[in-house]
Amino acid sequence: TMTIHNEEQIVDVHVRSGVYSSDTIFDYTHGYIATRLFSRNACFIMKIKKEIIPDLQEIGRLAFERETMRNVYSPNNVWAQFQAGSSRMGHFKDWILYGKHIENLCTGLPLYE
Repeated sequence: TMTIHNEEQIVDVHVRSGVYSSDTIFDYTHGYIATRLFSRNACFIMKIKKEIIPDLQEIGRLAFERETMRNVYSPNNVWAQFQAGSSRMGHFKDWILYGKHIENLCTGLPLYE
C-alpha cells in the first residue's frame, strides 16, 4: 500500500509479502529514502537523486495509473540494489539530517547508507 502525505512531503510504502516485507519512506523535505527490510532487521538509507527518483506528484500519478490500469509501462520505474557494507546505529545528528519520519522507521536498527 502507498500513502502520500502532500502537506508533509512524505510517501509511505508498505509491502506485505512474507519474508520480503518492508516499509519505505520517501521524505522529500529532507531528501532521503529509507527502507526497513523486516527479514534483515536493518534500515537502508539513500539520498533522493532528482534525475532518478520521481517527484512527489509523479509518484502519485504513477500509483494512480497502476491502480486504475493494473498494467502500466513507465520509464520511471525505480529499482534499487543494496550491497552489504558497514552499518552503524543512528545518533541524534543523523535524525536531524534524515528527519523524524525516518527516525521513527529506523530507530534501534543498523543503518546502511
